[in-house]
Amino acid sequence: MKTRAAQADSLVRDLCDVLGEDVRSDAGARAAYSTDSSNYRQTPTAVVEPRTVEAVVVVVGICRSHGAPLLARGGGTSLAGQTTNTAVVLDFTRHLNKLISVDPAAATCVVEPGIALDDLNRQLAEHGLMFGPRPSTHRSCTIGGMIGNNSCGATAQAYGKTVDNIARLEVLTYDGARFWAGPTDDEAYQKVLTEGGRIAQIHRALRELATDEADEIRKRYPQIPRRVSGYNLDSLLPENNFDLGRALVGSEGTLAIVLQAELLLVPVPKAKALVVLGFPDIAAAADAVPTVLEHDPWQLEGMDEVLINLDREQGLAESAIRGLPAGGGWLTVQFTGNDPEAAEQKAHGLLERMRSLSGEKAPHTVEIDDPAKEERLQEAREAGLGATAHPLGKHETWEGWEDSAVPPDKLGDYLRDLRSLLDEFGFDREETALYGHFGQGCVHTRIPFELRTADGIKHYRSFVERAADLVVSYGGSLSGEHGDGQSRGELLGKMFGRRLVHAFGQVKNLFDPDNRMNPGKVVAANPLDSHLRLGTDFAPKKFLTVFAYPGDDNQFSKVARRCVGIGSCRNSDSSDQVMCPSYMVTRDEVHSTRGRARLLYEMVRGETISDGWRSTEVRDALDLCLACKGCKSDCPVGVDMATYKAEFLSHHYKHRPRPRAHLSMGWLPLWARLAAPAAGVVNAATQAPGLKDVLKRLGGIAPERELPKFAPRRFTDDWAARPVRTGARGTVLLWPDTFSNSFHPQVMHSAVEVLQDAGFTVRLPTRSVCCGLTWISTGQLGIAKQVLERTLGLLRGPIRAGVPMVVLEPSCAAVFRSDGPDLLPHREDMRRLSRQTFTLAEVLTKRAPDWEPPQVGGDALVQTHCHQHAVLGSEADDQLLRAAGVDAERLGSGCCGLAGNFGFEAGHHEVSMAAAERVLLPRVRAAGFATAVLADGFSCRTQIEQADTGHEPMHLAQLLARGLSRRKLTTSTPEAGVEERIT
Repeated sequence: MKTRAAQADSLVRDLCDVLGEDVRSDAGARAAYSTDSSNYRQTPTAVVEPRTVEAVVVVVGICRSHGAPLLARGGGTSLAGQTTNTAVVLDFTRHLNKLISVDPAAATCVVEPGIALDDLNRQLAEHGLMFGPRPSTHRSCTIGGMIGNNSCGATAQAYGKTVDNIARLEVLTYDGARFWAGPTDDEAYQKVLTEGGRIAQIHRALRELATDEADEIRKRYPQIPRRVSGYNLDSLLPENNFDLGRALVGSEGTLAIVLQAELLLVPVPKAKALVVLGFPDIAAAADAVPTVLEHDPWQLEGMDEVLINLDREQGLAESAIRGLPAGGGWLTVQFTGNDPEAAEQKAHGLLERMRSLSGEKAPHTVEIDDPAKEERLQEAREAGLGATAHPLGKHETWEGWEDSAVPPDKLGDYLRDLRSLLDEFGFDREETALYGHFGQGCVHTRIPFELRTADGIKHYRSFVERAADLVVSYGGSLSGEHGDGQSRGELLGKMFGRRLVHAFGQVKNLFDPDNRMNPGKVVAANPLDSHLRLGTDFAPKKFLTVFAYPGDDNQFSKVARRCVGIGSCRNSDSSDQVMCPSYMVTRDEVHSTRGRARLLYEMVRGETISDGWRSTEVRDALDLCLACKGCKSDCPVGVDMATYKAEFLSHHYKHRPRPRAHLSMGWLPLWARLAAPAAGVVNAATQAPGLKDVLKRLGGIAPERELPKFAPRRFTDDWAARPVRTGARGTVLLWPDTFSNSFHPQVMHSAVEVLQDAGFTVRLPTRSVCCGLTWISTGQLGIAKQVLERTLGLLRGPIRAGVPMVVLEPSCAAVFRSDGPDLLPHREDMRRLSRQTFTLAEVLTKRAPDWEPPQVGGDALVQTHCHQHAVLGSEADDQLLRAAGVDAERLGSGCCGLAGNFGFEAGHHEVSMAAAERVLLPRVRAAGFATAVLADGFSCRTQIEQADTGHEPMHLAQLLARGLSRRKLTTSTPEAGVEERIT
């Protein structure tokens, strides 16, 4: 008899023989799919990314021949453990993600299961249509996953759950039956029976079951808007037209695989209006829900002060939060209409009703008429999971009772009882936010369960069992949105009773008699305290680090479990975020921020990945990380993969040969200094046919790349002999970064001109200095620390005198603001310098607010450097461009793809250019001749230049300096100031 490992090997071989590279069973892939957003962890046997529906049929057939379990997975954001299993995982997101057809007249479409919700709605927008339900994970959740989970979201207030928006499903059972499932009237039913076979057997058995259990279904299924728990047996009742398609919605992949889905669509709202109501506490806010519902809102959400405080502490939607009315609990009520007046009329009707109330029932009210602020407030609510997962200075929190639902008219009393239960179990009120879709009685929360000790896990089980009894006593549902999975599967008897749970088992046996479809979920569910991601066996290895991680108690084991699986990094469109460029190009889970975080977690755990810092699987997963730092700001829980990559590389190559690119580009500041006296000779060598190819091979540089040319003279060489004006505003220190100084000195010349015009005295460090960026990005952290220490020593005087330092290269400014303090956490001068580091725009707007920039005018496309987006922000730049009369469009292109050394390294050119070709390069090529292309980052400018776009990108300093030159030509005002030479 074969061992389990031998069986798995045989299965994988058979899959690979047919599907080739679309099958992955390496430790890295298996680690990336071992968890979702839940408390659970199960490492799969293999991952398959089928390219066609027919390939899915083949995979199921091979698995059937081996008796292997199957798990169909969407975006992997499940909060109840639905998408973790020791099975063959079918991931549809990489290839089966198309919109197949649209019928605008019928308001329907047909899609493949792997299409993400936002991707679908972007494509439907041209028809004025959309798919109605919108979970907070709308960027990454897939239609197949939404069907499996019966997803909802805030817009379910108007459009209902996913089940209410399904026309038909094409499904495949484990034994190979393939058919379209949907509403089946008597005529259609008889036709199915006449055709006979397996499909007829399924329909006949389900019709009989629904007939036998009709009274029990009507009695035990709560009549509330948000019942997601259990199988949808109610869809099989005669009054619901025996709809088998809808009966399969929410079955969590335990019955059949969805191959295609025909969806019902709704019109995109034309106008919206938002009202915010403030109450003394969240229960009082919930008491007002029935009154608000009388006004037919489009969305009705609730938030308590705990969530708002956590959002505020983590800097989420600050401006929107500041606009909240007074209170300790809030309802955000949104209305839609065919025009703004119609939407506002509905909002005013609610406001009049609320203002007519008296005493404690009368809320404070605010009407928000700024669409941007409305969006930010919505984001604050959607960020709830991220904001509550790792509260600053508090315990990390977990799912387990995060989406219960009750009748909306009983919500206030339920919240009071739930809060009392939380108090009884000793859960800190400041760590357990209560919020959610209050218009439908659905409550979200994350709780600081202790899931690493036997007593803590018993405490967790006891609480959940008591909470289940509580919600059932209110006529509610264990799950109002996230499904049962493993978190609630074993508790379904409390809600439905033994008879219906037995009926669930009959349905499971009918579709999957051998329990091979996502076993352990819904029916014969795994115990809620088994397969825990942590558990009593969790004993992470101790990893000493170079960086400090104060947000994670300086423990890399906490760093590695920071990701909670929301999947925002799995966004295929970067219109409003930078992370994660490698995923946007490859659509590979392993190349997402989440996938890499999963591998780091498994490395820390030491089982699936057992060789720690030496792991080749982790190294390979990090290889295509561009270190753009986009995740540092865009990830809802602040995963910073660029830092983690540098940390890993530092240890991985300790006492081992490094890649040649680490020596060529990691040591670029040194090579630039050495090349300066003979820049012409060096350039001739690096551009010479034949020789340049040899140099690239020696340096580990992509053969497709052109080596940048050194400037004939560095800026610092010219500066030594340059007269400098003193200004009335005082001194600023201009940082001579390697890129500006040695390659684009014209940027520094322009910056000096602008700063002097603004009234500053410009000085430079008296000796060669460096921030250590290139050593950090290549993981040579020991040298980076030495470089930074030397720099701090040389700049001790200006630092302690509080002299502002202007840094023109965003990546270098980000080192001083972020990387440096984490590398040298105990150096006060490093802390001081981080607060004295400014971009050009920042120093001009903050230290010279009355300076009038030249009226440059015209149009500009702005490529935001990733590190500026993640660490520095661009508000000051936007303010300055407006003041200069520039009509600037900040491109939503994400990373330029070059990303420092990344795009120059051999093996990265294809991904580098694919990232640039997504948005940036096409937009630049299409720009008019007179349009300025702004890119403050050297990498961004180089990428644009080498792509032959027909545009010469420039730094903001150059744009302003050009404006100053034109202004000087039109004025006769003599130059002010006193000339002074620095000695």
